[in-house]
Amino acid sequence: MKLIRLVVLLVFPLYLISCSTQQRIPTYLENSKDSSGKGEVQVAELRIQKNDNLSIQVYSASTKPEVDELYNLRTATGGGAGQNSGGFLVDAKGNIEYPRLGTFHAEGLTKDELAAQIKKRLTEPVELLRDPTVIIRFQNLKITVMGEVASQGVISIPGEKVTILEAVGLAGGINEWGLKDKVKVIREIDGKREIGQINLSSDSLFASPFYNLMQNDVVLVQPAKNKAKKAEQDVVLQRVSFGLSVITAIALLYNIFR
Repeated sequence: MKLIRLVVLLVFPLYLISCSTQQRIPTYLENSKDSSGKGEVQVAELRIQKNDNLSIQVYSASTKPEVDELYNLRTATGGGAGQNSGGFLVDAKGNIEYPRLGTFHAEGLTKDELAAQIKKRLTEPVELLRDPTVIIRFQNLKITVMGEVASQGVISIPGEKVTILEAVGLAGGINEWGLKDKVKVIREIDGKREIGQINLSSDSLFASPFYNLMQNDVVLVQPAKNKAKKAEQDVVLQRVSFGLSVITAIALLYNIFR
C-alpha cells in the first residue's frame, strides 16, 4: 500500500506537467482575404552581387559563328580573372574580366544594365560586332533556410525567382514548433547587412521587400517559446521515469528477499 501511495505521489506531478497549456501556432496566411483579380504582381529584378557566377553569351548579325565565338567564354583563349568553364565570377571588387573587352564593374547592376554595357563596348568606339545581342543568366542562385523547418540547409534555385513561401516549401515546411508570424530574412546588399521580419500568417507578406528573396538570403524560422519548455519537460519526464523504474526495482527486490 505504501508503494502504491509513493507511485501516485510521483506520477501526479508528471500528469500535471504533461497537461500544461500549449502555445497556439498560427497557420500560413491565416488572416488573408480573397483578393483574386486585384492588383498587379511586381517582381523586383535581381542585382548582381560579389561571388555571383554569370553565364554571358554574345550573338550578332554575323553569318560566321567563329566571329561571335571570339567574344564567348567557351572558345576564348587566355586566362583572365574570373574566366572558367563555369562562367564569369564576380570578384571581390565587384568586377568581371571579359575576354577581348576588358573589365566591367558588375556589382549592383541588373542583368539588363550589364548587358547594355557589354553591348556598348562591342559597338563603340569601333564596331566589333554588328547588331550584337547579349544574354546574361545567373548560374549560382542559392538561399539558406535555417531553424524550425523539416530540412535545414542551402537550397539551389533552378530559376531566377523564388519567394519566401517557395523557399519554406523547398525546406519541407515549418514544423510544429516554428513561428510563422516571426520569420527573419538576413540579406546583404552593397556590403551592408539587413535583417527583416515577415509574417507568413498575414497577406501583408506580399507587400514586404523580403517576400521575393534575393540570392544568398538567409531565412531563419524562430522557435516558439514553449519548445524550450517542452524540452525541459521531456528531461523531467525522463528523470521521473528513471526514478520510478529504480523504485519499482527496489520494491520488487525487497518483496522477494524480505
